[in-house]
Parts: sequence; C-alpha cells; structure tokens
Amino acid sequence: MKKIFNKWSWLILILLGGFVLIGPHTDSLVSALDKGIYKDIKTFNEVFDMVKKNYVDEVEPQSLIQGAINGMVKTLDPHSAFMNADMYKELEVETQGRFGGIGIEITLLKDVLTVVSPIEDTPAYNAGIKSGDQIIKIDGKSTKDITIMEAVKKMRGPKDTKVTITIMRENAAKPKDFVLTRAIIQIKSVKAKTLEDNIGYIRIASFHERTSDDLRNALKEVTEKLSPLKGLVLDLRNDPGGLLIQAIEVSDMFLKSGIIVSTRGRTKNMESKTNARDNGSEITCPMVVLVNEGTASAAEIVAGALQDNGRALIVGTQTFGKASVQTIIPLENGAALKLTTARYYTPKGRSIQAEGIKPDIVVKYLRQTEDLTDNGWDDRIREKDLKGHIKPAKEDGTKLDEKQIKAIKDSSDLTKDNQLKTAIDILKSWDIMKKNLNS
Repeated sequence: MKKIFNKWSWLILILLGGFVLIGPHTDSLVSALDKGIYKDIKTFNEVFDMVKKNYVDEVEPQSLIQGAINGMVKTLDPHSAFMNADMYKELEVETQGRFGGIGIEITLLKDVLTVVSPIEDTPAYNAGIKSGDQIIKIDGKSTKDITIMEAVKKMRGPKDTKVTITIMRENAAKPKDFVLTRAIIQIKSVKAKTLEDNIGYIRIASFHERTSDDLRNALKEVTEKLSPLKGLVLDLRNDPGGLLIQAIEVSDMFLKSGIIVSTRGRTKNMESKTNARDNGSEITCPMVVLVNEGTASAAEIVAGALQDNGRALIVGTQTFGKASVQTIIPLENGAALKLTTARYYTPKGRSIQAEGIKPDIVVKYLRQTEDLTDNGWDDRIREKDLKGHIKPAKEDGTKLDEKQIKAIKDSSDLTKDNQLKTAIDILKSWDIMKKNLNS
C-alpha cells in the first residue's frame, strides 16, 4: 500500500510514528533560550568537567555524555529513548520480526523491569514466564536503574546461548532463576483457522514488516476454504503493536472508505490524516474484533478504525491505551533518538491515550478452574500504569480524566475461551437479526 509515507516509514514503530521530524532552524532555537537555560548548561559543563577530572576511577567522556542524554530522555515518557548504534541496529532487526532472544515484551513499571507478556511459542513462553513477572537480575546482575534498551541488549543473543533471568512473582516467597536457551524468535504475526458455520478466525499477534502480506495470504486461505464466508473473527488480544504503516494497511483491507487514523503534535508537520481506499478486494462479511488489556498501540489503531467506521463489533475488555506517536530519528554517529512527537486519534477524533478502546460489548474472560492456582496478576499492566505516561487529550488538546478500569487476565486457549464463543454466537445470529430487522 503506497500512501504518503517516506523512506523511513518501515522503521517507525507504534510505539507509534510515521513521519520525519523537521524542526525550526537551530539559530532560532538558540535565540529563544532564556538566561536560565544558559546557566543550567554552564552548570552541566562544570559538573561534567569535575567528574571527568576528579572521579575516583577514570571514566570515558563519551559514557558520561551518553548517560546525560539517557537521563534527559528518561524524564519525558516511557516510550522515548536514546539508542546507541548497537541498540539502533537491534531495533531494525526487531521490526523485521526475526531475532535471537528469549521472546518477551518488557516495560518499566514503577522503575522495575517488568514482563508485559511472553510471546507465544518462544523460550520464555515455554518456560512459564508470565505477564507481571519482575525481572530483578539478568545473568546475576541487578536490573536496578536499567533502561529497556539495555535490558533488551542483555537478553538478546545468538541462538543456543543461555541467559539466566531472576524473576520475582507476586505471592512468591522468593525470587526464582530461569535459565533460558536463546532461539531465533521469528514472530508469526498472523494465524488463521476455520470455525463452524462458515466463520473464519484470524489472529494478529504483532505488527511487523510482513504482517499485511501474511494477513492477505491468511484471508485468501480462509475465503477459499469457506465459501461463502459468513463471518470473520479478528483476534487482537495481547497484541502489543508494531509498525504504524502495517496497522494502516491491515485496516484498509476491511474498509472501502473513511478515515483510518490521524495524528496531531506540537508542530504542523506532525499533523496527518490517512484515508482508506476502495480497491475492490476488501472483505465485506460481518466482523467481530476481540480485544483485551494487552491490545496496544497498532492493534488499537485497527480496532478504533473498524469501530468508528461501523465496520466491526468490538468485543472483550478495555484495551491498553497507548496512543502516542514515536518517531525514529537517525543521528550522524549511527545512533538514533526514539522521540514521542504526537498523539494519534481514531476516525471520530477520539484520543484513547491512557484510556484505551471501549468494547461495544464487554465480555470479561472467565478463568478456568486450572487457572485459579496461577500466582498470576489479575490486574494487567496498562499504559496508565507506566511512570511518566503521556496524558490523554481531546482533539483540541484539552486534557481528559483518566478512568480506572479493572483488567482481567486473558488466555490463548481457544477451546476454553468464552470471549471467542461470544464472538461466534454474534456472527451466527447476524443473518437472523438482519432478517428480523428487515421484515
């Protein structure tokens, strides 16, 4: 899908983004600095010089400068980050959906490295790592004050090498070591199956470079097996997001017209609006989209686009609530800055930042008997729980009140899945309701 995105679009995460940052000329910025900022810069130079000359051990000036940059960016929000050249290369690899590692999504929750969710069919998932687990050590070294990018670098590595992570779990008496063997994490972002009564099921686990192509193939497979296709369940539960352009392409496969997403930042060049295009191949059958507290970022864009355009019913529980846009800005020395530059809005102008998408039909996941022994964290991590999260705002920039919604743990076991059953029941009765309404 060739829209208005430039050559960097494939790098922009959702996490979210899709635009090259173009700021005012440096001279105009300098002229606007007040005397107080000049004094602070002078203080920084004095501290830098004293540390470099007098610290008990010799330190590399470059390390001090990078530490200062990290500290500056860390004060902004949980999603902005400075990446050195190695970290930037890791990010490029990750967007391709294939890398060596253990397979977990992580964040900093109250300054503690915390698992958002394990990725299905990976070493971490198979070892029993759970959402909410606190990673207090990596290979015996404390994770106190570690950045997410540093943690990722420590846990990534060549296939068949080992890494030990020390986990503290709620209600556990003491920490537990997990020795994990790294594998090639090749994220299969799209899975498909056929259900009863000519209903198709497609799950999107994340949004990376191949997601739209994988979805196109999955839709072709499902429609060939089910003729006619009477309904489709699109499962976005526990989907942490990914590339913005992929979220747009996925939405466009189900929409013939209408706005998909818009963005708004402090500067005019951060404003955009993307519309669906009718190419004649869109799926037109009734749709139900499943969401939960783990549905974030790019996945929320898709859910919001389909909901606001009246294309699908949204079923499940309130989503994560990440609606901020991050732009990847390459720097001259091979490093890069991932900077929050805008908020995104659903087609009806809703900002769901720190709020999430509200389902049309709320269906909480019912835990099975065997799940009750899980030491598990019934309150899932959401954007509003992250320290320094971007505040929600209306389209005109005014603030919204945050809403506290209790989150319910989900499961990927479709044979015991009451949320999926609800979606199937809705689609089964669609034709009956349509006939009754028209009669």
